[in-house]
Amino acid sequence: MTELLAPAGNVEALDAAIGEGADAVYLGLKTFNARLRSSNFAWREFEAAVESLHKMGRKIYVTVNTVTEECETERLYRFLGYLNKIGPDGLIVQDFGVVRMCQEFFPNLELHASTQMNVESADAANLLSAQGLKRVVVARELGLQEIEKIKQNTNAEIEMFVHGALCVSESGLCQFSSFLGGKSANRGMCTQACRRIYNTDMYGAEKHGYYFSPCDLQLIDHVPELMKLGVNSFKIEGRMKSAEYVGAVTAAYRYVMDHWETDRKGSLAEGHRILSTDFARTKTDYWYGFKEIPEGVDCAGQKILNPNQAGGTGIYLGKIKSVRDATSAEKKEYSSIVKNLSEDADGIKDVAIQMALLEGGSYDPDPGDSIRLHRKDDSGRESHKVRLVKPDEKERRWIDIPKSFKQEDSVYLLQTKAMSKRYKRVLPPDLSRYRKQPGPEKLPVLDLTPLAKKELDWFPEGTYVEVSTIADAHTVQMLHPVRVIIELNNETVYDFMHKDMPEKPLLPYSKKMIFIALDPFLAEGTADEFKKTLDVLLEHGYKNYVVNNLAQITMLRNQKDVHLVAGPYLYTFNRWAVSFLENQNIMAVQMPFENSEKNLSETFENATERSRVLVPVFAYPALFRMRFKLPKDYDFTFFTDKEGMSFKVNSTADGSFVMPEAPFSIIEKMESLKSKGWKHLLIDFSKTKTSKADLKDLLSIMNRRLHIEGSSKFNWKDGFYDPEKMQAYQASNARAAQARRDTAGNAKKKKAKR
Repeated sequence: MTELLAPAGNVEALDAAIGEGADAVYLGLKTFNARLRSSNFAWREFEAAVESLHKMGRKIYVTVNTVTEECETERLYRFLGYLNKIGPDGLIVQDFGVVRMCQEFFPNLELHASTQMNVESADAANLLSAQGLKRVVVARELGLQEIEKIKQNTNAEIEMFVHGALCVSESGLCQFSSFLGGKSANRGMCTQACRRIYNTDMYGAEKHGYYFSPCDLQLIDHVPELMKLGVNSFKIEGRMKSAEYVGAVTAAYRYVMDHWETDRKGSLAEGHRILSTDFARTKTDYWYGFKEIPEGVDCAGQKILNPNQAGGTGIYLGKIKSVRDATSAEKKEYSSIVKNLSEDADGIKDVAIQMALLEGGSYDPDPGDSIRLHRKDDSGRESHKVRLVKPDEKERRWIDIPKSFKQEDSVYLLQTKAMSKRYKRVLPPDLSRYRKQPGPEKLPVLDLTPLAKKELDWFPEGTYVEVSTIADAHTVQMLHPVRVIIELNNETVYDFMHKDMPEKPLLPYSKKMIFIALDPFLAEGTADEFKKTLDVLLEHGYKNYVVNNLAQITMLRNQKDVHLVAGPYLYTFNRWAVSFLENQNIMAVQMPFENSEKNLSETFENATERSRVLVPVFAYPALFRMRFKLPKDYDFTFFTDKEGMSFKVNSTADGSFVMPEAPFSIIEKMESLKSKGWKHLLIDFSKTKTSKADLKDLLSIMNRRLHIEGSSKFNWKDGFYDPEKMQAYQASNARAAQARRDTAGNAKKKKAKR
């Protein structure tokens, strides 16, 4: 029987999900989850939820689906120990380090592979199943036939998203938000770069559009087929959505799941009727309906992208025509309604609302309606529930909105009050007896596996260079790489597979000098052909590979004399993740592009450990990786954001890739890195073209140890954005400013006394 799994971003959404018949819910706590901007659950609430749901015969899964830095592993260990005591039905995880830590210390915790783990094939699912994971949440970029084939060829349970927001990038591979300021999607801090408005030059004119903002997924029409396939769990996206939304979507899918066998047409009609209250983005079934993979690559982009669709959602209510301060009486009324602000004078003063007049829409919001506001400059958006509607003398309706919005900002309707329902509370009214929290336990020291003598002879010290074409492999000879990495793609695969044809140029390197880099996205629909390609490459004598997907490990790790480097998309942000890969017989790793020098150094502490790491010093990292070509009317290569930062997009038979126009570079630090034990350095030209002139300039910069003007250091210097550190920093600045004001005030008083 297929499980219906609903999101619970807060207590109210939990009530709605269970009230509408969800078999299970998934939720996050205040840490280590990929929706840190949702309300999430406090310790007491979570403990009570587990007990209450288990009494009801329902299940509860906890999201622990972010990558963890080395300095956080002890806190992670304590958190996992806490979860082990509470006993949820499963943990949804991304980081291999979490898997490894649970294997070592908490084997009773059931693990599910998050969609962020980038699983889209039976081979990947089987590797995780062999490592003790019970369920995999497959990537959203898959079609019906691919889901069917995975289900037929794995013992792992299959969970899949059926409704809600989509990422434009392939699951777990987006780096755009992180590149813009360390707010990593892999850390629960995504700032939704795909939802932003961008500027392009098309047909000789400047154009503006939401070029990468995808529609929302809706697979309700495919529920019967998916249930027939035996999919174990249907997952609804939406831990940042309202309780009304969660309730409506859960009710729709519950109805279809329960009634399609006796009345398919009628149940689907009723499901659509219930979903008619979902005022989110345009709906799509994305990768469903394509007969062949090439058709999907050609057409999927047209199905999910709409450049005229604002980054937010809902029915357009108009723009803010005027704003005014809320009166004291209005603040007091608002405070009383929401019941979470004091009614004394200080409380009233702190109510963060103003009153606004809207113009241009066809519906006037009422108290209880949920709206979403979008800033005119696309710098942000916020959901808000209307509490006050105050007519003026001209009978114009003023509504309360957050203080941070201004004239000309847009407003959309998400839900009306009429759609709201009151649900029975899941949690007991008194939570005082629920007192468990993570304890003070110390994480045992983990030693990485010592290297045997000559174990990494195939991985010599020196400069590595990566390219995407055979022509560029010739060009980069002038950099004198100790090894060259050639990306396997639709262009180079022909050269590799037909190497003996006289008209094809010979590679200017011996096979032992060549590493073949494999794409991080390996879907079930292309897996058989990919295996055949690997067989030919192995037969031709290519033995060195950079693997970026779990399925590739399955295919290659037991091949004789084959050497594997874990690529940047098999994220190794901590020693426990490295240890997991060691257990797959992978001893060398490439640093993830998002990493920082501090965390890299803490993960690999000494020269012996550092001798296993390939560190990128120059690259154009892919910020979005999309499993489709861009729509035909996307006639542009370069685009800019509102800050004027430039990016470029390549649309190819392998999919589409967005990269920064300026490179990531720490070229000037190469000698310093070598002195610290980082003696395997990578210059990465993948997804871009090289020329002899550019290489001469780069050589000059390297020799003179110069900084590349305009380049980015990504997160190398500052690391990931840390909201706790930022709050502490802001609080420290506020205290310092107050101290200066106090000093200045005291000085004035002394002067006045004189």
